[in-house]
Amino acid sequence: MPINRDSSMALSMAAPQIKANGYKNILDSLTTAILVLGDGLRIEYLNPAAESLFETSITRSQGLPIRDILADSEDALTTLHAAADNGHSYTRREAEFVLTSGSRLTVDYSVSPINLSPIELLIEIQPRDRLLRISREEDIISQQETTRILVRGMAHEIKNPLGGIRGAAQLLDRELSDGDQREYTQVIIAEADRLRSLVDRMLGPNKALKLAPTNVHEVLERVKTLLEAESRGRLTFRRDYDPSLPEFAGDKEQLIQAFLNIARNAMEAAFENQSEHADGEPPTITFRTRALRQFTIGHKRHRLVCRVDVIDNGPGIPPDLLQNIFYPMISGRASGTGLGLSITQSIIGQHHGLVECESEPGKTDFIIFLPLEDNQ
Repeated sequence: MPINRDSSMALSMAAPQIKANGYKNILDSLTTAILVLGDGLRIEYLNPAAESLFETSITRSQGLPIRDILADSEDALTTLHAAADNGHSYTRREAEFVLTSGSRLTVDYSVSPINLSPIELLIEIQPRDRLLRISREEDIISQQETTRILVRGMAHEIKNPLGGIRGAAQLLDRELSDGDQREYTQVIIAEADRLRSLVDRMLGPNKALKLAPTNVHEVLERVKTLLEAESRGRLTFRRDYDPSLPEFAGDKEQLIQAFLNIARNAMEAAFENQSEHADGEPPTITFRTRALRQFTIGHKRHRLVCRVDVIDNGPGIPPDLLQNIFYPMISGRASGTGLGLSITQSIIGQHHGLVECESEPGKTDFIIFLPLEDNQ
């Protein structure tokens, strides 16, 4: 979203009056984050939008150098110094700010000198993370729908001749009296059945959802119990639940399958990392839940959304694979079928939710968003 230059000029004229509080009420009511920096790039003013964006307050940060709230944002600091040195305005698009808390922000910002002696800079900041996330989610949803159409078409083209092959093999099997020859027809029948099963799994669940009041923590606890049995106690679990989350209309059994697919992948990744680093942290999976209010999934805004994070301490997913992991037949393991995450995305999609993934070495986070209202 481009920054309004008329607004910028008006604010540039108004900013010298901030100290006298002449325009403070106007600036405080803006949704655009506004900062004023003085000599040495020290903070003189933050409006409430800037306080929220930078996770600080004017009382705590006034007089501090801007570097104290932008921990690792050298490009931004270089731009600010350039504006202070030559008195020119600068605009940057989709720049990254790194806060002292470790949070990363993608923003558009403009820097305008409003006084040269002593130096004062006016900074206008528009967060871009939410818009970029919505755009990314719309792309994911569009890709899912395209994939479903392609898979359904392919399944139709495979299953029809496959049925004919199986039927012909059965007829031939009845006509043969030689046991050795019938062994070959049995192989044909078995392989046809295997291929049909594979195609059915690619299509994902074909049953209508059986919606009932569902508690997401009961689903996660069931998944935890199953994985504890599979891992024979070798897997460490951490739980960070938000007890305020209400029940929602969901298909409990299908949700268990969806979360189990993710958590089983996480378990295998965690064990893989342990084999590479025997002295490191034990294989660990973290389940975290949070409530998000007024949250957008794709193009639809929901009043209340449940966010579930399934985090493992495995080696991470290669960047070239990360963008494609939800497609059928895509797997990072030699023994994987590449269907689990595709099925999970399908189940969560039926609940009007979405699955995303963030990964780096030592930490992979599958993020599941489930609307807690209007999901019927």
